[in-house]
Amino acid sequence: MFELIIKGVVTGLILSVMLGPAFFLLLETSIRKGIRSALAFDAGVLVSDIVYIVVAYVFIQQVEELSTGGDNALIRAIGGTLFIVYGLITFFKKVSTTQIDPARGKSKNSRDFWILFIKGLVLNLANPLVIFYWFSVMALGKSGQEAQFTGWDMFFYLAIILITFFSIDVLKIFGAKKLRPFITVKLLKSLNHVTGSILMGFGLFLVINSIVMWFR
Repeated sequence: MFELIIKGVVTGLILSVMLGPAFFLLLETSIRKGIRSALAFDAGVLVSDIVYIVVAYVFIQQVEELSTGGDNALIRAIGGTLFIVYGLITFFKKVSTTQIDPARGKSKNSRDFWILFIKGLVLNLANPLVIFYWFSVMALGKSGQEAQFTGWDMFFYLAIILITFFSIDVLKIFGAKKLRPFITVKLLKSLNHVTGSILMGFGLFLVINSIVMWFR
């Protein structure tokens, strides 16, 4: 059991430092809208991860077949297109001086938090690679286990990973919030350009990857 805890913590730490699209959006949300808004966004990402974990676990055989099938190419193309569209919106988003004011930049009602939650949920669900890396994580959990690896062992292992992952995200959120006093309009524009470019680049990667899979 102790070995499983260590493996779960290490895996969670590795996943938490992966610089995916959600990472940059999480930091952007913390800087722009505050800690509670970023936590709402991260909660959406966490729930989508849980959804993908359940799907990967229940339909593990189908996921394995999907990872090499033609449907995977279509899923990547759709996900990539969504990332490109959102990347363009983010890149050209206008920045006003009111966004620098901490009091006016923060979300103030539950509707704002729900919107951010849905935003995190949808953006992570739009990334088809998520289900495949959770599938790989499950395979890693089973590897090297001499005793029988039960469903409860898998549940415990994945719970440790998610707790570690979310805890590191909270530290990122608080760290990014410390940068708010140094934010300027120019810096916000640059942040839009960097975040938008990363989203578009990731989306383009998925689209190109889907084309390669179709003609393979």
